[in-house]
Amino acid sequence: MLIADDQGMVRTGFTVFLDAQPDIEVVGEAVNGREAVERIAELRPDVVLMDVRMPVMDGLAATREILSAGPRGESGERTGSGEDDGHPPKILILTTFDLDDYVYEALRAGASGFLLKDASAQQLAEAVRVVAAGEALLAPSVTRRLIAEFARVGPQRPRVRLDGITGRETEVLVLIAKGRSNQEIAEELVLSEQTVKTHIGRILAKLDLRDRAQAIVYAYESGLVRPGE
Repeated sequence: MLIADDQGMVRTGFTVFLDAQPDIEVVGEAVNGREAVERIAELRPDVVLMDVRMPVMDGLAATREILSAGPRGESGERTGSGEDDGHPPKILILTTFDLDDYVYEALRAGASGFLLKDASAQQLAEAVRVVAAGEALLAPSVTRRLIAEFARVGPQRPRVRLDGITGRETEVLVLIAKGRSNQEIAEELVLSEQTVKTHIGRILAKLDLRDRAQAIVYAYESGLVRPGE
């Protein structure tokens, strides 16, 4: 993974802690968004810990540029340097600013998670593992604000039947958008977790989505799911 933050002590602290984890390897650092874009092209990390407010290029602009390369599926056992297939990494947005527009814009830019800097060290390590595995990292408070934002702006498109995905896949997508975990989806639909993972992989591929976070945004913006339903 790569750490992008303009504060040297923060980068060092994160690097020392995360690199000590048995399943996480820090392969590089960046001091601003522009350097993050360049280092990612060189090192191909699986996960990027991205600060929002940085000089030269902020974290949101860097995230948009990094993730413009195309979709990425629900995979990623190792969170070190990626010799995968050239697909962009998972982006975990890290900031001290708990602001609504950052949450919404970061997820719309394609970020897989959003974590505040006051999170514990163990929460940080777990967050890296979660996004590396293709899950969306949305704390309950973040999810509430995101849904509230969709309620305010309304769907960007009228409610339509999603062509190309089955009825069961639609059910799974709705539950993803409501913040359910794979285990909760499996219990609600009486399926195995592996079957749920298979459905999610097919949904992402058919709708050309990168991960669960994009699926959540897509479900609300398409009108498939509406706040309060």
